[in-house]
Amino acid sequence: MLVIKHLHGWSFEDTEHFIADSLVLRQTCRVYAERVPDDTTLIRWAKLIQPATLQTLLDHVTDLARQLKVTKGRKLRIDGTVVETHIHHPSDGTLLNDGVRVITRVLQRVQTVSQDAVGWSDAQLRETAAAAKAGTKRIMDVARQKGEQAADALKTAYRDLVQLTETVVAQARQTVNAVTTAADDAAQRIARRLEALLPMVEQVIGQTTRRVLQGEAVPAPEKVVSLFEPHTAILRKGKPGKPVEFGRLIWLDEVDGGIITRYQVLDGNPDEAAQVVPSVDAHIQRFGHPPALVAGDRGLQSAANERDLAQRKIPQVVLPKPGKKSAKRIAHERQDWFVAGRNWRAGIEGRISGLKRRHKLNRCRYHGDAGMQRWVGLGLLAHNLRVIARATA
Repeated sequence: MLVIKHLHGWSFEDTEHFIADSLVLRQTCRVYAERVPDDTTLIRWAKLIQPATLQTLLDHVTDLARQLKVTKGRKLRIDGTVVETHIHHPSDGTLLNDGVRVITRVLQRVQTVSQDAVGWSDAQLRETAAAAKAGTKRIMDVARQKGEQAADALKTAYRDLVQLTETVVAQARQTVNAVTTAADDAAQRIARRLEALLPMVEQVIGQTTRRVLQGEAVPAPEKVVSLFEPHTAILRKGKPGKPVEFGRLIWLDEVDGGIITRYQVLDGNPDEAAQVVPSVDAHIQRFGHPPALVAGDRGLQSAANERDLAQRKIPQVVLPKPGKKSAKRIAHERQDWFVAGRNWRAGIEGRISGLKRRHKLNRCRYHGDAGMQRWVGLGLLAHNLRVIARATA
C-alpha cells in the first residue's frame, strides 16, 4: 500500500478501494490469485468467439431488456455506418512496396528451413526490400511535382517498381514449387502463406498497370486496398472531409429504449435500401409483432420499400423522399407523426457517434472478416448492457 500511495499520491482509502476493485475484477474474470494470462493468450482465446455466438448473446441481452421493460419494440430505426479497418491509406506505390516487403520477409523464413529453395541470398532479399522502399519514396517525391515532365517521371518510377515487384513474385513462385515438395511441416506452412499472398500481389500489379501506366479506370470491386486486410471495401459515403472510407459497412437495427437488436457486417458497397425489409422481418421475428413506426434516412426510401412495409401492416413509415417532391408528398411528410418520427430517427446519428467514441467502433483493431464481426459484436453488447444498467439503476 505504501508503495502504491508513494507512486500515485493516493490516500489509504483510495488504495484500499483500488485493491478491493482489483480483487473483484480478478474474481469476475475467474483469475482469482493465479497469474494473469499473457495478452497473446487472451487474443487467442478471443478468436474462439464466433459471429453466430455474438448474435445469440445479443438476442439474449435483447430478451433481458424486454423482461426489465427497457424496451417494448414498438419503434424501429435503421441506419448504416462504416467501421474502418486498421490499414494505412492505400496507394498503388505503397501496396507494391507492401507486397515486396512481405514476400521478402517470408522468403527469409524459407531460408531457415531450406537454404537452396529460395535461390537468393539474405543480402539480396534485404537489398530488394530496400529498393522497393526507395522506389515508393521516389514515387511520392515525383507525385508532388507538376507538369508534363513530372507526369512522365511518375510513370517511369511506377514502371520500375512494377518490374521489381514482378521479379520478386516470379522468384516467390519458384520458391513455392521447390518448397511444396518438402516434407517439413514448417515449409508447408510457409508455402501456403505464399500461395495465399501471391495472387493478391499479382492483382495489385495488374491494377497499377491498368490505372497508372495505361490510364484505365479500375472499378472499386476489382481493387485490392490492403494485403493484410483483403476484406476491406472502398466506401463512398460523401462525408465532408472524408468522402472515401476504407472498411466495412455495418447495418444497425435500434428499437425504442436505445437497444440495438441486430447488426450485419455487409460485403462491398451494397445498396442500403435493400436492407430495410430484412431489418423489419428480423424485428417481427424477434418481438412477435411489427413495429408501429419504422424510420430511416432518405437513402432508404423507395416505392417498393413503402409498399412492402405497408403489406406488413406497419402504420407509420418514415422514409423521406429525396429529390423533387409532389405537392401530395410534401403534405404527407408534413404530418405531425411523420415529423416526430423523422426527429426520432435523427437520434441514431448520435447513437452511432457514441458507439464510435465510447466503444471504439470507428476503427476495428482485430484482423480479418471474423475479427470485424467480433469487434463490432462485442462493442454492441457493451453498449446494450450499459443502456440496461442505466435504465435499471
